[in-house]
Amino acid sequence: MMRDQAENLRNRLRQQNLHSVARTVAVISGKGGVGKSNFSLNFAITLSKKGHSVLLFDMDIGMGNIDILMGNTSGMSIIDFFEYGKTLKEIISSGPENISVIAGGTGLTKLFELEEQLFDRFLEEFNGLLGDYDYIIFDMGAGINDDSTKFMLCVDDLIVITTPEPTAVMDAYSVIKYLNSINQELPFFLVCNRVLSEIEGQETVKRIQNALHKFLQKEIIPLGFLPDDKSVSKAVTNQIPFVLYNSESIVSKSLLEIAARYEDGEFKDDLFLKKSHFLGKLKSYFVGR
Repeated sequence: MMRDQAENLRNRLRQQNLHSVARTVAVISGKGGVGKSNFSLNFAITLSKKGHSVLLFDMDIGMGNIDILMGNTSGMSIIDFFEYGKTLKEIISSGPENISVIAGGTGLTKLFELEEQLFDRFLEEFNGLLGDYDYIIFDMGAGINDDSTKFMLCVDDLIVITTPEPTAVMDAYSVIKYLNSINQELPFFLVCNRVLSEIEGQETVKRIQNALHKFLQKEIIPLGFLPDDKSVSKAVTNQIPFVLYNSESIVSKSLLEIAARYEDGEFKDDLFLKKSHFLGKLKSYFVGR
């Protein structure tokens, strides 16, 4: 009886620890034009609809377009934090289905160039956000550079977006290979976008899996694939996230399955026990550079 009670207590404490701090997720791609930002937005909305509190942070430096995809360009952005002394909480805007959004922009280039005092302010305020959300999703810019690489190395999970196009597949493999060469413990997830058939999606995922296993001895967790659905382009034209534009579309249902797989997959217990110290890593990479 005492052993059972102790085990139950450990389980409760474990669950509290897992959910006390937001899980940080970077959505990345090897090249532009694969639907990364659209995925980030609709993925965040889908997680929110499933009952999670979500912050979406547009990290696409100079090309931030999350607010455009939402049809909302009137709010503040990260520039207001750097240039006008606003707090991070002040620049958070409300998005569809109760998601929170920090809009990006050219001001993000300054995030990686800040003096230590201002960077500490960013870290301190961001630390205050970690307890407010279940997930913080960073929509990263396409490709990688020295600074974005450091940022990607700090998050808990990396979701790689590709399409079946050979160039997109090769670029996705190259990004994974590069980041894995720096830290082989990074957990990668894979989503294949704009597939014409289930077979094409499966073949694309298998191609990447086989290459990673053969050349890097690296496993990647496939979350699924999204069909090339006309409702997506219509939703973008109307500046409405596609999961809200047509929740019954094939692509919306596929994304729901992807979110459920990420949220409840068999990998969850093992990976979630390995939660990183996001802010500590961020400071070690950027302060004193």
